[in-house]
Amino acid sequence: TATASKSEANRFDLTKFFPSVPYAFGFIAVLIALTLVTSTKFSELKSELAYRNLGLADTSMTERTRQLECLALNIYREAGYEPFEGKVAVAQVTLNRVASPDFPNDICQVVYQKNVVYQKVICQFSWYCDHVHRNRPINPRAYEESMDVAKKVMMEGFRLPGLTDALYYHADYVSPGWRNKEKIVKIGAHIFYRPRNTNI
Repeated sequence: TATASKSEANRFDLTKFFPSVPYAFGFIAVLIALTLVTSTKFSELKSELAYRNLGLADTSMTERTRQLECLALNIYREAGYEPFEGKVAVAQVTLNRVASPDFPNDICQVVYQKNVVYQKVICQFSWYCDHVHRNRPINPRAYEESMDVAKKVMMEGFRLPGLTDALYYHADYVSPGWRNKEKIVKIGAHIFYRPRNTNI
């Protein structure tokens, strides 16, 4: 009809004024897709590099998951209610020990390591020898935050620059009198140390 034809004639056609609009939208869509694919591949490569640095490049996904859970639990038990940096610092010390020849080269073994000193069993991370603390119910939210930090540190290689050689720490309310360790920094409720005159 004449009315319909007039309506169609008056309809605003964007392509009439900008013929390249459809192509521009198509280009943008392709660009977004390429960005997503590139970002995903980069994340995968970053994770593989992090796994390789931890000696986990050739391990199964089951073993990687087990190691991740050991790290997350250690973060939770040692620094579950610490700020983000405090959690990262504990995770970093754990992984620094894995890289050090003075400790086991396995995250779970580092977390659960025990030593006998003068016939007394001492856990490297005190919560593991503290049965009350070890068996305390897990706070889901705090554990989830600890797991997020574990993934960021273990799978993405995130690190705090000042703790590259930190191997030890203690709570700020105790004074172990370590003479063979050099103080680095206090983060949250923990004070971090490196071995004196030793680089790892």
